[in-house]
Amino acid sequence: MATLQKNWEMEAVFKRILLGIAAIIFAFVAIILFRTFTYGETPTASELMEIPAGPDISADQAAQHLSEAIQFRTITLASGDPRPGQDGAWLELHDWLSTTYPATHAAMTREIVPGTLTLLYKWEGTDASLKPMLLMAHQDVVPVNIGTEGDWDGAPFAGEIKNGYVYGRGAIDDKGSLVGIMEAAEALANSGFTPKRTIYFMLGHDEEVSGSGAEAGIALLKSRDVELEMALDEGFMIIDPSPLTGKPMGFIGISEKGYLTLNITATAQGGHSSTPPRNSAVVRLSRALIALDENQMPADFSKPPVSDLFARSAGDMSFTQRMALANLWLFQGTVEKSMAELPSANAMIRTTTAPTMMTGSAKDNVLAQRAIASVNFRIHPNDTTEDVIAHVKRVTADIEGLTVEVSEKNIGSNASPVSPTDNLAYRVLESAASVAGNGAPSAPGLVIGATDARYATAITPNVYRFAPAILTPEDLSGFHGTNERMSVENMGRLSKGYAQIILGMDQGAAN
Repeated sequence: MATLQKNWEMEAVFKRILLGIAAIIFAFVAIILFRTFTYGETPTASELMEIPAGPDISADQAAQHLSEAIQFRTITLASGDPRPGQDGAWLELHDWLSTTYPATHAAMTREIVPGTLTLLYKWEGTDASLKPMLLMAHQDVVPVNIGTEGDWDGAPFAGEIKNGYVYGRGAIDDKGSLVGIMEAAEALANSGFTPKRTIYFMLGHDEEVSGSGAEAGIALLKSRDVELEMALDEGFMIIDPSPLTGKPMGFIGISEKGYLTLNITATAQGGHSSTPPRNSAVVRLSRALIALDENQMPADFSKPPVSDLFARSAGDMSFTQRMALANLWLFQGTVEKSMAELPSANAMIRTTTAPTMMTGSAKDNVLAQRAIASVNFRIHPNDTTEDVIAHVKRVTADIEGLTVEVSEKNIGSNASPVSPTDNLAYRVLESAASVAGNGAPSAPGLVIGATDARYATAITPNVYRFAPAILTPEDLSGFHGTNERMSVENMGRLSKGYAQIILGMDQGAAN
């Protein structure tokens, strides 16, 4: 009997253990499911603003004007462009703008920012108590690689319109937005619209090389004590399909990455290549580059823009994606590994490391005494230039004969501040994106390149990067590449969308 009693007691203990394990598993699963089903912050249609439709704007006319703008070869190659005497294309573009948009030029004042070819327009509002808004675009374009001109479906500087698209350098970056802004202004001015809120337009002349024109323009506004309610520049559009959800989604840039180039120098004894030593300067430098590649800057999913991007995208994600992102405490390693395999996704979650230039020996049979690599970092808002330098020195600390210095050509800049998403400006952009995207949701994003918008943070915390157009992956492949193009339909969206953004900011001022 004693043995039987003992077995019963043991069985009861095992049952309690199994029930406890089952309860823990149930609670674990329940937490995961609860977090998954409650994850996300996508706004409903009722939360979006009803922006006035605005005046009718011809997409065909806007496309024709883009075609004409593309034909001005406003190409910048290096800081300081265009050089004196090489500014003809810019001056011709300025004259074309005056002729093409007479109502805009009658309604606004226009000045050239001193020492630049950047244009600054001012449309005086009726209510001086309201902070102004600023719409930005740029006149210059990148060059076309020599020998690739024949690969284009439409000649790169002819502005040809074929099969519903305007082809040419600058169609996306950024004459499409420039023309769209001017089309919006012209239509509003012709309709008799007078803004309550003063509106500035700034058309930078050298965004592709330095942005000195926009920098000077913002400094000029600051010297006049201008504080903006919002600044809007290029950066993102509506992407169809979004790489996150596989469905159309608007991305509104609320920050852009910083920039830093470090020169890593390895030194060692030189000599003849016939008697090479171990651990030469080139080998040391190679070890440093491999160490940096294998030890990337850390990813952080907990802060905006990344945290907001995932949360706002959740409504259109698969169950598996939502579960992983809602429970990063459990799945962060898997999510990070998956995103790190895609260059564009990896760039969104961390400061990226890119070795770009190398120098060593001047002859193939001479050992380098100094081997140098330039490594470019695009800095995430969660990091600073100091963090990057400290990271590089830490990762390469055990490599003999190594020095790390900031490139003389680049003193470095931190990422721009993260702009808020709980204000009038963001709500207007979110609503305009929904209209342009036929109801597509939108989410905050991190712009991984540089725009003129970074300078506007000196006069407003509300700086955004978005253009109301829909681009496909095929369209995006032409960005700075072959067959850059903008659809005629998108020129209608851009023109209409910018007009609605202006009207939305005015409507919001009245509420």
